[in-house]
Order: sequence, then structure tokens, then C-alpha cells
Amino acid sequence: MTGPHDEHATTGPRGAGGRGRELWTWVGLTALGCALVLFAATRAWITVRAGHPVGVPGGAGADPAAPTGGELAPVLTPLALAGLAGVVAALASKGFARRVVGALLTLCGLGAGLATWLAVAGDGPAGWLREHDALRGLGKFSWDVVAAWPALAGLGAALMVAGGVFAAVRGPRWAGMSARYERAPAAGRAETAGDRALWDALDRGDDPT
Repeated sequence: MTGPHDEHATTGPRGAGGRGRELWTWVGLTALGCALVLFAATRAWITVRAGHPVGVPGGAGADPAAPTGGELAPVLTPLALAGLAGVVAALASKGFARRVVGALLTLCGLGAGLATWLAVAGDGPAGWLREHDALRGLGKFSWDVVAAWPALAGLGAALMVAGGVFAAVRGPRWAGMSARYERAPAAGRAETAGDRALWDALDRGDDPT
């Protein structure tokens, strides 16, 4: 038979502890996703091989500099930073505000994933090289995608999306950062009130025991 004490044990400190672990696990995985996108954006996503320079048959041209993921997809870094800001905002907020933060995190993750795909799809790399005049004086050229870095960015984007959805669904159940500090002053005030009542009783000549 379950009594009031057992019900409190189920929904009280133990449940709160589980939600706390859930919150910090979410923080770690979502922040990791943002960090993966940030790191991958600093790596060169393609390797470029130059052909013969124009007007120099059979010559060997110098390979042009390979662009990083952040250069191929300039939105990656801002989206990842926005995601990290969203993690902090989720910690500082509670209730419905966390649903909003979760939705924004989801959009950041979707944007990062789409940008990652567009950066290496089709003629994206060649377009970047032409725009930045990296192929000046070169004839034929080819490039290869360094799959590890787009894959890492895609993984990070997936973690951001998952974290955003999870925060939108579960976030309102998590305690806010200020919850423990909101309870502590109340306990302190109760203790102070009790001490004051004790001294008032002594002043009146009453026996507080």
C-alpha cells in the first residue's frame, strides 16, 4: 500500500534529481553539437588540384588554397554561436520560454545542416574558388571533398536539432538555475523569524522550552 510518504519519495527529491541529470546531460550534448559545428567550420573541406596553367602546356601549376567550411558556408559559425547562446538561455529561463528557446535551437540546427549540405553539393566549391579568384591563371582543375569535416558538422547539426526538440518538449519540466537560490532565502528567513521569536519570549520572561 502506498502512503503519502512513498508518493513524496517518488515525486520529490528523487524525481527532481532525475530531472537535474536530464538537464545537464542535455546541456552537454547540445553544447557538444554546437562545438562540433564550430570546429568543423575551421577545417578545409576540400582539396584542390590545379591543372596546367593557361599558356604553359605541360606545366605544373600550384594548387590553390582550399577553403574552410566556414568560407564555403559562412552561416555555420553564427548558427553554432547562436546555438550556444540558446543553451545558456535555456538554463536561465523556465516554463514556456524554454519551449521557445528549444524551437530556436531546432531552427539553428536545421540551418547548420542545410548549410553543410549546400557547401559541398554540386558546384559549390568551384563557385567559391571562382568568386575568390583562386583559379587565376589555371586551366583545368579538380577537387575532392574531405568527407570527415562535413560529416562532423552534420553530426553537430543533428545534435543541435535533437537538443532543440528535446528542450521544446521536456524543457518546462526542468528546474531553473535560480530554483535552489529561491528556496535558500526562504529557509533563512524562517530560521531568522524563529530566533527572533525565541529572544522575544526571553525578553517577556517566558520559558521558551
